[in-house]
Amino acid sequence: MKNIMEACDMNHCGTQEIESERLLLRKFEENDAELMYKNWANDTEVTQFLTWPAHESSDETRSLLKNGILSYEDPDTYRWCIVLKETGEPIGSISVVSISTRVESVELGYCIGKEYWNKGFMTETLKEIVFFLFKDIGVNRIEAHVDPRNAGSGKVLEKSGLTYTGLRRQVAINNTGLCDIMTYEIIRQDYSSL
Repeated sequence: MKNIMEACDMNHCGTQEIESERLLLRKFEENDAELMYKNWANDTEVTQFLTWPAHESSDETRSLLKNGILSYEDPDTYRWCIVLKETGEPIGSISVVSISTRVESVELGYCIGKEYWNKGFMTETLKEIVFFLFKDIGVNRIEAHVDPRNAGSGKVLEKSGLTYTGLRRQVAINNTGLCDIMTYEIIRQDYSSL
């Protein structure tokens, strides 16, 4: 048995390409900037409950992508571009936004273009990412935080196997200001029994 103070051993391998029935999840490339800006990054409705504001130009998107692409050198960076296989077009993103190595836990953040809402794309994405994080990385716990006013996101998490575990009041800030957050999570033990 490990000493409680020892770091846990996750098998970090960085962002890997993952394919599902309708989607390709891959690393971002600099030439994704125009479509990222067009499909979701410029939309205030998409970014309403996020912590980053809608981009004002594709140049802003390109600049942020350049910095993000550099982070792929780190084996504990997990940031995917969600690509619709049918068209080859980027439609959203999903990332591990924080990692707690000590308890083998990760937090996910994601968004998808409004045109692609309510079509099951994010649920399909989340199911693949949850499987990858448990199987390949060896995490013990996956969580996501949702503004209670963003009911659609909570439904997506539940369809992906995560469970609502509680509300924390006025603990975060997003583009609407100070906000509550609902936590959804799944642990390896529960995932294994599904």
